[in-house]
Amino acid sequence: DINFISFSEVNFRNPDLNKNIYLYTSSEDKDYFYKSYIEDIIFGLEINGASVVPDFKFLKANNNKVFMEILRDSCNIDEIKNIRSDHFGVLEEVRGRLNQLDSISVIKSAFGSKSRSVILGRNKSELLKNAEKISRSRHSFYDAWDLMRKIRHKDYISESRNRRKFIIQNFIPGLNNDWKVLIYGQKNFVLRRENRKNDFRASGSGKLSYQEELPVGLLDFAERIYSKMDVPNLSLDIGFDGKRYYLLEFQAVYFGTYTIDFSPFYFIRETMGWKIVKEPSILEREYARSIAAYLINREQVK
Repeated sequence: DINFISFSEVNFRNPDLNKNIYLYTSSEDKDYFYKSYIEDIIFGLEINGASVVPDFKFLKANNNKVFMEILRDSCNIDEIKNIRSDHFGVLEEVRGRLNQLDSISVIKSAFGSKSRSVILGRNKSELLKNAEKISRSRHSFYDAWDLMRKIRHKDYISESRNRRKFIIQNFIPGLNNDWKVLIYGQKNFVLRRENRKNDFRASGSGKLSYQEELPVGLLDFAERIYSKMDVPNLSLDIGFDGKRYYLLEFQAVYFGTYTIDFSPFYFIRETMGWKIVKEPSILEREYARSIAAYLINREQVK
């Protein structure tokens, strides 16, 4: 039985709050004001003992690459830790640790999609310059106010003008494309994304294709991640340099559905290996099916 309610209708004084399972989605509103409100509600449900699907940590990581990397480092999946990420809250923290960072690094804003805020630093000077660009948080009024305080008060330390959080990752050479893998229960939908021209980024390139022949081990790699994350649906961005697989990014809530919307087939594991099923899929049906299967399996495990 399903009951639809708005976030504002959740009553935290309800003694039966922890007896329900709450399915939810997120938001990408400007400046993430409503997403912040959703986080309050979902975290409130979780600390009151209610079951939220997916867990709050995945909502926190949605469009928040800093926390996404914290999840990577905190999980028990060693295979996805071949990417190293350093996270920063202000630019000044980078200056203090510049000697510890790789000369060639990828700088990513915590927020944004389609690689809009992903820049390559080819040396320490360029790394610092691009980190300054991505972290910029200048505001004319407050910057002027802060300057006046510096003039009026001796030894006053001004606030940083670069307070947008970001991450710096080691650069992975040899990636000409990546693979978007959407997992809905047992069904895997795969999209190949070529890099942009003369660029290291694949997301947002528009160079997309569905391929029946996949690199050996790609679906196995994706399946192992999915099995350990305990979520009904998962979006994975995977890189492959010919030798190793890399989990570039992942999302478990409110991710893009282009890959399933236009896929003419999907992959499913059978006893003898992976099988391709050539038929289109309906997003709403696959979402409902995978959610139901996840909840049934969870009850059986209990």
